[in-house]
Amino acid sequence: MSTTFQLDTSTSRATPTPQPLRRLTVPRIRARKVDGVTEEPLVMLTAYTARQAQLLDAHCDILLVGDSLGQVIYGLPSTVPVTLEMMANHSAAVVRGSYHSLVVVDMPFGAYEASKEMAFESAAYLLKQSGAAAVKLEGGAAMAETVAFLSQRGIPVMGHVGLTPQAVNTLGGYAARGRSDAEAEKIVSDAKALDDAGAFAIVIEGVVEPIAIEATQAVSCPTIGIGASAQCDGQVLVTEDMLGMFERVPRFVKRYEDIATIIDKTVATYAAEVRSRAFPCEEQTYQPKA
Repeated sequence: MSTTFQLDTSTSRATPTPQPLRRLTVPRIRARKVDGVTEEPLVMLTAYTARQAQLLDAHCDILLVGDSLGQVIYGLPSTVPVTLEMMANHSAAVVRGSYHSLVVVDMPFGAYEASKEMAFESAAYLLKQSGAAAVKLEGGAAMAETVAFLSQRGIPVMGHVGLTPQAVNTLGGYAARGRSDAEAEKIVSDAKALDDAGAFAIVIEGVVEPIAIEATQAVSCPTIGIGASAQCDGQVLVTEDMLGMFERVPRFVKRYEDIATIIDKTVATYAAEVRSRAFPCEEQTYQPKA
């Protein structure tokens, strides 16, 4: 038995509750790809809060605490300003709100690039503070030595190639990658380098489909596509994008719902009832006992 924090939805509070240790593990995720084939694709979504994690957990194999929280939660212009402390705090909330999914946390920009020792210190901090099982970092062959260093010291690493948002200033924008022969070759070689270094999975983002398929076939670990191909070994989206929380979303996002409109209509109804004094009514107030 393992004691974890489970949310009591009747009170919205987290209380320690004994639960069987049923989380998916890194080896189980890695083992989903056998001889180059993943029969059942991996399902991954982003999560930033305990309640969000609780709602997503039963349906996902992996919950990613993405540095996209910089834009989604904090309204920042990019992921670059995100800090280790932000990532640690939100990751801890996601761990508390889930029991089934593997929780992976993004390493923020500036927390791992300088040296493999710096990367270890940052990754260890994130895992200690949050209870997450693994970290994700961006970059291909240039980060292979760091991935190997972390993996050999007990820190599982998910790689990320193709469009790497933390490098948006270098890339010059969020356009799809792999359109030139040289860039396509680099994406595939980057994926191979991360696989050889011990990454247990690799995100392939914003890559033209034939190259995403080639990279998936070139590595032994699972690939997780976002703006890539259904032939990847899994898929990930920013949850708020697929739920329709924002007016504009990337081309590769499918909106499964229009939650923003639902919220707008609901709050408009609430505001009208408050202004007309229709809320609260007797059912929502405390009356003297007879």
